[in-house]
Parts: sequence; C-alpha cells; structure tokens
Amino acid sequence: MSGLFGRGAGGARPANPAASKEDLGLVKDTSTAQFGNDVIVESARQPVLVDFWAPWCQPCKQLAPILEKAVKAAAGKVKLVKMNIDDYPEIPTRLGVQSIPAVIAFQRGQPVDGFMGALPEREVRGFIERLAGPIEEADPLAEAQALVEAGDAEGAAELYAAVLSENPGNPAAAGGLAKLLIGAGDLDNARKLLGSVAEGASQDKAILGAKAALELAEQATGLGNSGELLARLATHPEDHQARFDLALLLNAQNQRAEAAAELLEIIKCDRTWNEDGARKQLLQFFEAWGFTDPASVAARKKLSSLLFS
Repeated sequence: MSGLFGRGAGGARPANPAASKEDLGLVKDTSTAQFGNDVIVESARQPVLVDFWAPWCQPCKQLAPILEKAVKAAAGKVKLVKMNIDDYPEIPTRLGVQSIPAVIAFQRGQPVDGFMGALPEREVRGFIERLAGPIEEADPLAEAQALVEAGDAEGAAELYAAVLSENPGNPAAAGGLAKLLIGAGDLDNARKLLGSVAEGASQDKAILGAKAALELAEQATGLGNSGELLARLATHPEDHQARFDLALLLNAQNQRAEAAAELLEIIKCDRTWNEDGARKQLLQFFEAWGFTDPASVAARKKLSSLLFS
C-alpha cells in the first residue's frame, strides 16, 4: 500500500489538477505596488483576506494550507492575498503588523477584522463565516473521484484513507481505495481491504465494482503477455480464447476501450462461444469500470447494436 502513499502522511499534496475554474484567482501573491488593486479595489466586490507571512516563519507554513483550503471552500465569497513582509515591509508596517502570521480582512477598502497566529481549521472557518456567511462542507469522496479522473492516484488514496480513518465502514471510500490498490498491482492489500467490509455493505455498488475489478485482475495473472496473444491471433483470428485472454490483459493495463473491442469482436463472430462468455465478461467489465464510465457507455452502445440489429 506504500506506493499510493509515497508522499508520507505529513507531505503536502500538489494543487488539485481537477480544481474547478471557480478556484482560480481566489489565492494570489501581492506586492506593495499591486496592493491597491489586489486588496483595496477588490474588497469592494467581496471580503479580501491579507495573509502577512515570511519564508522563515514556521507558524506561517502551518497556517497557509488551512487558510487556502477554507478560502477555496468558501467558493468565491472571499479572496486571499498573500504578502511576504521580508520583500514588502512598507504596508505591514503601516498597518501595525508586529507579529506573523497575521491575517487582516478588508471590506469596501477598509480593514474590518483580523487575527494573529496559526489558528486551527475550525477557527479559521469561523472567522471567514463571520465575514461571508456559512461555508458548505467539502465532499472528500467527490474530491477523491475528481483526483482519480485527473490521474492523481496518490492524492485520491490519501483522501479515501482519511475518510476510512473517521468512518471505517464507508463503502464508497473502501471501494475507491481498493480500486486504486488494484490499479497499482497491490492485489493482496485490496483483497484484505474488501474482506474487512461489513456484511451489510457488501452489496454496495462501490464494493461490488471493486470486487469485480479484483476478480478481473486475478484472472489476468498468468495469462502471458499481449505480444504472444497477438501473434496467435495474427495466424488464427478465430481463436476466441486468445482474444478473450487478450481482453483481460488489456483491461489489466487500463486499456478499456481496446479490451471491450476484443470481446465485442467475439460476440460479433460467435455469440454462443463459451456459453455467451464474451458478453458476460463484458458486463463484468462494466461493473468494474462503473456504468457511467466513457468506455462502458461506448461499449454498451456497440453491444446493443450487435444484439438487436
């Protein structure tokens, strides 16, 4: 499981590549010359928090991710402007900033509130809510799925693990993390994780999908390599078993469209082969991938065309 958590529990995760467009521009650095536009003018539209910090300040480093997270969670109700007091000492001196981190909130061009020190997340959120109203709670499962779709398996795994640490029985988190482990080739830990799920959650769609993915990964072990199977098909294109095995290998390599295409070719040539085995395997692919996955949607359309044309 360590491969999915290579940054370590205390490591900072890179900015979410799937962050919404609304996140853009909510956090920025400023200078003495830009302060008027970035803070005074901008605070006529919504409150602007100014974070006075310095590179040598450890509490500043603790506060920064908490502050940025809360500002982004406010979804545009406030903005955050960061000023390095070592590079730009004039404005913090003018405002009487004597200790950092110091956060001053501006509204309609005037400082209206503030705090000093690295406050905990709950207090930072409360400070922002007093200025801008309630902040909706972020959905870590939705964020994890967005990270999966953006290709950040490690970031998604950290979020799923955090959910499971608070709610060990959460099937969506367990299923999501199991799929990531399967994708990383860690079948043993995926199997253990799915085996620990409570019986009442065993039929949850996330768990069923992860179990299907695990079964497919286990089927793909010991099938040789795709080159050997392609060579067999080049001389014997009617070798449905070779094509079936190739589909399993392609799926294990996350080549979903290609894997579906091989099974569809079997169905097209011989629907009855192996007691309708190709169609049944394709349905298992859909369950493992999720029925809304683009590969599932495309393959279902092609399957319907073959079956009902």
